[in-house]
Amino acid sequence: MKHTKEFAGLTSLADLLDDLGGIAPDRVLFRPAPGRATERDLLRINDRKEVLCELVDGVLVEKPMGATESLLAGAFIQYIRNYLERHELGTVLGADGTLRLRPGLVRVPDVSFISWDRIEGDEFPHDPIPELAPDLAIEVLSEGNTRKEMERKLREYFTHGARLVWIVDPQDRAVDVYTSPDDRRRLRNGQTLDGGDVLPRFRLPLRKLFAQSRRPRRK
Repeated sequence: MKHTKEFAGLTSLADLLDDLGGIAPDRVLFRPAPGRATERDLLRINDRKEVLCELVDGVLVEKPMGATESLLAGAFIQYIRNYLERHELGTVLGADGTLRLRPGLVRVPDVSFISWDRIEGDEFPHDPIPELAPDLAIEVLSEGNTRKEMERKLREYFTHGARLVWIVDPQDRAVDVYTSPDDRRRLRNGQTLDGGDVLPRFRLPLRKLFAQSRRPRRK
């Protein structure tokens, strides 16, 4: 790790992993060396479709994603798109929608809602990594995610303009609703998720969401 001194003054792999949120070392790509990766490297890696990465201050970090997580993210996209057909408030991106929160920091929420008010000229930019923060970011927890990692993401999203973040826990069948990094409300299976001021009148019963993983019963 001779290049780690170039990453925020860190001097060891352990320091680097801790700064990234206590993640496993196999989630860090070492070519290019940590601290030297660019957005071009990120696009090259993600275009291969072998792994999906985020860029964190020159470090390529693999984003863990399993089949169940993809299923739930896809359901959110469907429900939000159906809502947006009736309420033309913005657009929704999926799990490969890269967003530049600031130079050197590119995150890829599992689902992003971006209001038209944030988009210049009323047309979504053609830049492969637009400089946009989501109004709503949705992250579906995977086994490889850590609490500290998600806390860091929460701070980043809200620092750069997010108004709402949903962190979905498939194991507990629950959704943590954040309106700031420190303001959390946990909704469990049987309760209803609402879009607040970001998606007015959006309602999604969590029982309906988490039922996506089960075959419907015949009536």
